[in-house]
Amino acid sequence: MFFWPQTHFSFGISPSDHMSNSLITTLASSLSSKVLMPLIALTRGPVTITIQAVLQDNEVVPLSITHQSLYINVEAQVVVAGVILAGVYVLIIFEIVHRTLAAMLGSLAALAALAIIGDRPSLITVVEWIDYETLALLFGMMILVAIFSETGFFDYCAVKAYQLSRGRVWPMITILCLIAAILSAFLDNVTTMMLFTPVTIRLCEVLNLDPRHVLIAEVIFTNIGGAATAVGDPPNVIIVSNQDLRKKGIDFAAFTGFMLLGICLVLLTSFPFLRLLYWNKKLYNKEPIEIVELKHEILVWRQTAQRINPASREETAVKCLLMQKVLNLESLLRKKLKTFQRQISQEDKNWETNIQQLQKKHRITDKTLLVKCITVLGVVIFIFFLNSFVPSIHLDLGWIAILGALWLLVLADIQDFEIILHRVEWATLLFFAALFVLMEALAQLQLLDYIGAQTAALIKAVPEDQRLTIAIILVMWVSALASSLIDNIPFTATMIPVLINLSRDDDVNLPVRPLIFALAMGACLGGNGTLIGASANVVCAGIAEQHGYGFSFMEFFRLGFPMMLMTCTIGMCYLLATHIGLGWNT
Repeated sequence: MFFWPQTHFSFGISPSDHMSNSLITTLASSLSSKVLMPLIALTRGPVTITIQAVLQDNEVVPLSITHQSLYINVEAQVVVAGVILAGVYVLIIFEIVHRTLAAMLGSLAALAALAIIGDRPSLITVVEWIDYETLALLFGMMILVAIFSETGFFDYCAVKAYQLSRGRVWPMITILCLIAAILSAFLDNVTTMMLFTPVTIRLCEVLNLDPRHVLIAEVIFTNIGGAATAVGDPPNVIIVSNQDLRKKGIDFAAFTGFMLLGICLVLLTSFPFLRLLYWNKKLYNKEPIEIVELKHEILVWRQTAQRINPASREETAVKCLLMQKVLNLESLLRKKLKTFQRQISQEDKNWETNIQQLQKKHRITDKTLLVKCITVLGVVIFIFFLNSFVPSIHLDLGWIAILGALWLLVLADIQDFEIILHRVEWATLLFFAALFVLMEALAQLQLLDYIGAQTAALIKAVPEDQRLTIAIILVMWVSALASSLIDNIPFTATMIPVLINLSRDDDVNLPVRPLIFALAMGACLGGNGTLIGASANVVCAGIAEQHGYGFSFMEFFRLGFPMMLMTCTIGMCYLLATHIGLGWNT
C-alpha cells in the first residue's frame, strides 16, 4: 500500500479458476499504468493508492508502480519542439553540416528535451521508432540499381531518350516527368526515383545539360503523381487502411477515383508552370562538354580517394596514386581552359550525326546480366503491385526489395561484394533513421497533437454557413505547410483521428470526406516544398551527390516551393468546386 495523504485510490483483483498469477500481475500492471497514473497526474494534492489482490495460493506476486512527473506543460513542450525543428532547418539550409549530421543532432536534442521534462525513452523504445520497412526498401532497391548499372542499360536508355526527343531539351524533360508521374502513381515514389535518377544523369551528361534542374523537375512530378492513387504515397495508404474511414465509404476505389481526377488537373497546369519557372534558367552547361566531363572526372576521382581509409601500406599507396591522378587532371583542365573559348551550348542541330557516335560509345555491356536484372526487377515490381491489391501476401515492401536483392546477388554471381556495398547510399539510410527518431520525439513533445488541436479549434470558431469552406482551405494548407517541414507520415496519422472526431461533433456538423481528401491532397503535394519534405527528394539528392551532381536545400527550395504553392492552389480549387459547388460530400 502506498500513502499520500488527502487522496485515496483503490482497486481489487479477484481471480477466476482459470486465471493465473502471471495474468493477475499483467492486469494489475496495466491498471496501474493506464488508470492510476493519469489520475495521479491530474491530482495536485497528495495521493493514496491501495491495491488489493486475491490469489489462488500463497505465492508472492510482484507489482511495480512508476510515477513519472512532467516538469513543463504542453505549450512549453511545443515551443521546445519548434526550436529544435528550426535549428535542424538552419543547419540544413545554410549547409553548416551535412544533412545527415543535422538530423542526428536534431534527434539527439529532441531526446535530451524529453529526458529533461521527465519522459526519457529507453534505448529499446528509441530503436522501435525507426521505420525499418522504409530502410529495408531503400537498401534493397539500392542493391538492385547498383547491379543494374553494371549492364550499361542506363547509358542505352539515355541514348534512346535523346533519339526520341530529336535533340530537343524540353520535349525530353516533359517525357521524363510524365513517365515519372505515371509510374509513381502505382509504385512507391522512392522506387521510381531510384530507377530514374541514374538514367537522367547519364542522359544529361550526353546532352551536356546540368542534371540538377532536370532531377528536381522529375522528383516534383513524382510527388504529384504519387498523390493520384491510394498506393502512390504513404499518407494515402494510411488513409485507406483506416477502418473508421472505410465505414465512411473512403475505400481504395472511391479514394483513387476522386484523387485521380484532381491530380490530372494539377498535372495539366504544372507543365506550363514548370516551363515558366525554368524560363531564365540555362539548362545547358556554359562550358564545352570536354571541360564539363573533365571537371566531373576530377570530382569523382577526388571523392574516391577521400573514401579510402588507409589501413595498410598498399592502401596508402593507392590513395597517393589517386591524388596524383587528380593533380594531373587539374593540370590538364587548366590547359584546356586556356585553349577553349567559353561558349553557351545551343540545342543540338546535328543530333542525327551525333546519335550514331553515341550508339557506338554507349551500348549494353553485359546482355546476360541485363536479362537477369530485368527478370528480378520485373518480379519485384509485380509483387509491389500485387501487395497493394492482395493483402493476404503478408509481405511488406521492404521484405520484397530485400528478397529481390538477395535473389539478384545470387544470380549475378557477384564476387567482390564490397564494390556493391560501396554503391549503397549509407548517408541517406542514416539520415532517414535519424529523421524517424526526430519526428517521433517531436510527436512525444506534443508538436503534432498541438497542430491538430489548433486546427480543430480554428474550424470550430468559424460560422456554420462558411465552416466547410474554411475547413477545406485550412486543412489543405496546414497539411501542405506541415508536410513540407516535417514527415508527412506521422502528421497524417495524427490528423486522421482529429478530423474523424471533428466530423462526429454535433456542434461542428461537418462531413468527413472533404476533410480527409484535403488532408491527402495537402500532405502529398506539400512534400515538394522543401528538400526533406518527401522521402523521394532525399533519395534523389543522395544519388545525385554520389554521382557528383548534388543539389542544395536552397536550389530545391527555389523550384519546389513555388511549384508546391501552385499545385496546392489548384488542388484547393478542385476540392472547393467538387465539395462546395457540386456537393460531392457523400
